Amino acid sequence: MAGRVLVTAGASGIGRAMARAFDDAGWRVWVTDIDRDALAALPEGWRRSRVDAADEAAVAALLAQVAEEWGGLDALCANAGVAGPTAPVETVALDEWRRCVAVNLEGAFLATKHAAPLMKRQRHGALIYTSSTAGIHGYPNRAPYAAAKWGIIGLMKTVAMELGPHGIRANAICPGAVEGARMQGVIEREAAAKGMTADAVRRGYAAGTSMRTFVEAEDIAAMALFLASDAARRVSGQVIAVDGHTENPDPRP
Repeated sequence: MAGRVLVTAGASGIGRAMARAFDDAGWRVWVTDIDRDALAALPEGWRRSRVDAADEAAVAALLAQVAEEWGGLDALCANAGVAGPTAPVETVALDEWRRCVAVNLEGAFLATKHAAPLMKRQRHGALIYTSSTAGIHGYPNRAPYAAAKWGIIGLMKTVAMELGPHGIRANAICPGAVEGARMQGVIEREAAAKGMTADAVRRGYAAGTSMRTFVEAEDIAAMALFLASDAARRVSGQVIAVDGHTENPDPRP
């Protein structure tokens, strides 16, 4: 029987690349997002639901629907996230902090909370979290985002220990600078905050990796598919960077 995967924030970017990789590998795919138009544009055959990752009632209802329709869940890609503000910590508004943490960290917690009972009943499952290199380095001018992504790693390592006896594995992927609209927005905001050009910030990100390159969403998706597969059946509690080896998380020209 094909595997069953739920991808949060799967209608675009990294999430969509993950969903596509699982679909190509023969898995049944269920995608959530808040973008109605992006959901409507998903390929035929993918299940889709409009769900705010930080809304517990909506997340609980979704997982109940997954249980009813699919009878279980083999992999969860807890991928929902927002970039949050790019600003010195003393200027970050509390509501901006809370929204960033709510989507990135609380969203991962809620998905885990309501997926875990399904996986425990079947005594197997893979929890795959999208963290960031901001979750393993300090990240100037991105305090809410970095704090949330560090928190995801703490959540992952804890549930790996807690749920491991039930046959459930948990791992976190830490993307570096990923080509796409979200990263371009980060670059432009960072350039404005530092009085630099966007091109100079982009060159700094690439220069801060040993491979001197950005990564593609498909690189992240390939790692997620591996972590959900039997080839990774003894891989749990791990923080895996897919970033071209980030050396310097504070890009400079």
